[in-house]
Amino acid sequence: MTLVKICGLTEQRHVQTAISAGTDFIGFVFAPSKRQVTIEQAAALAKDIAGNVKKVGVFVNAEKEFLQEAYKKVPLDYIQYHGDETIDFIKQVGLPAIKAFSIRTTEDVLKAADYDVDYYLFDAPRTDYRGGSGHSFDWSLLEESNIPREKVILAGGLNADNIAAAIHLVQPAGVDVSSGVEQDGIKAEALIKGFLQTAKGAKMI
Repeated sequence: MTLVKICGLTEQRHVQTAISAGTDFIGFVFAPSKRQVTIEQAAALAKDIAGNVKKVGVFVNAEKEFLQEAYKKVPLDYIQYHGDETIDFIKQVGLPAIKAFSIRTTEDVLKAADYDVDYYLFDAPRTDYRGGSGHSFDWSLLEESNIPREKVILAGGLNADNIAAAIHLVQPAGVDVSSGVEQDGIKAEALIKGFLQTAKGAKMI
């Protein structure tokens, strides 16, 4: 069954809805975004999350000290690097890692293999912010990747209408959604539930 990450949560009711509906990851955005939270806000949202649901912090070119502080204080299970972080920088930080890659071409897919991280998140090209744009990319580009599918997270423009097709085509370990479970820019409980139900019921092959 495909893992699901609901990202960009800022309200406790939405966190609880996602957990009740079966999410595997909760994502907190610490980078500039309409969904941005502070360490203190994320810690408050995370305090009732059980250990089986993993907490992910999304960062863009953050300082090492800030990453380590957030990881400890929230606490987080993974650091998601959504900027221009280098291979060496991620190694220096030394925390469980997800690296996001904006995919336009096959070259973008192939360069991901240079990184040594827990998960590789393939996303659509950036717009105003890194991620959360609501746009998808050409999923067939991932056919060139030699990264094991059990380490691939698919993101970018996913919603309840296209998630089954995305899972069938890409066969990722997990999928990541943010704007796809929003209505008028705000998380909607019905959309969170619907996305999770569809994603969890989708056939891998």
